[in-house]
Amino acid sequence: MQLIAHRFDLLLRHPFVISKGTRNSQPSLIVELQQDGYSGYGEAPAIFYYGVTVEGLTEQAMQIRDFLANKKLTTPEALWTLLAQKNIHPFLRSALDEAAYDLYGKIHQIPTWKYIGGHLTNLPITNFTLGLSSPQELLQKIQETPWPAYKIKLGPEDALQTVELIRNHTHAQLRVDANAAWTVDQTLALAPKLKALGVTFIEQPLAVDDIRGMKRLFTESPLPIFADESCQTEEDIAKAAGLFHGVNIKLAKCGGITPARRMIAEARQRGLQVMVGCMVESSVGISAIAQLLPFLDIADLDGALLLKNNPAHGVSITDGVVSFAGDGNGVVLK
Repeated sequence: MQLIAHRFDLLLRHPFVISKGTRNSQPSLIVELQQDGYSGYGEAPAIFYYGVTVEGLTEQAMQIRDFLANKKLTTPEALWTLLAQKNIHPFLRSALDEAAYDLYGKIHQIPTWKYIGGHLTNLPITNFTLGLSSPQELLQKIQETPWPAYKIKLGPEDALQTVELIRNHTHAQLRVDANAAWTVDQTLALAPKLKALGVTFIEQPLAVDDIRGMKRLFTESPLPIFADESCQTEEDIAKAAGLFHGVNIKLAKCGGITPARRMIAEARQRGLQVMVGCMVESSVGISAIAQLLPFLDIADLDGALLLKNNPAHGVSITDGVVSFAGDGNGVVLK
């Protein structure tokens, strides 16, 4: 296999604001694996609050280029096992794993969702994320992108007023994400009011180390609580049981489609609801994540919808509904 690294600066339609900071663009490394005349693509977003840079990811990619040049892709799972022995960042491992599934599917003329045993029936819709914004900006986003489900990023201030404002202008499903910015008491005070407004769950209200608080929310909250920052690797699924009602799995954090599949299976065994989310990513990353839709309860795959300059074609999303096309992950660079 030949490995090629492509750098992109993904420009956002609107500034994306969460409790961890604001960004107007997202640097991203897209890796390309070539074999037998086919190319498979995967993506590693360089998320600043994880200390990840495109330069660091590219340097690691170049360090394993010769290693991959001496290998032939047999299955994506086999390649992931080989890469797990290398000291590379999970974001890069995920991108290579995504590219391996894309490449394998194109070589063998099978979509990834089918290769991993999925069926395209009763798929969950994906939400559209509303970052921390002024009331005027929120209403503008809702008008620009009418959607059947929104995920609302909320900070420690004006959370209830923000949801009330949005509810007054849409009948869509509402989900909220505090990105670990709330306290236990604040969450318990807000939860019944949010439920009355039609919010269906709260994502990561507390800091990762607040285990006592999580236990309390698990038993007392009238809304389901989902883990995000508390669910990063395969080992975190067992830890989430008894603290959360569901988990949000992200490919970049866990290292790709291969470990995500194992995490989904274990979450099911432990009675947890399963959501898969995204970073700010192009259609390369979103198309890889979408292959897991047949196995999910909830989907958050709007990363590419937030962009001005999507550098790839892949799955398409209309009114929350994901449409698949092509073998592998269906990715083609523009």
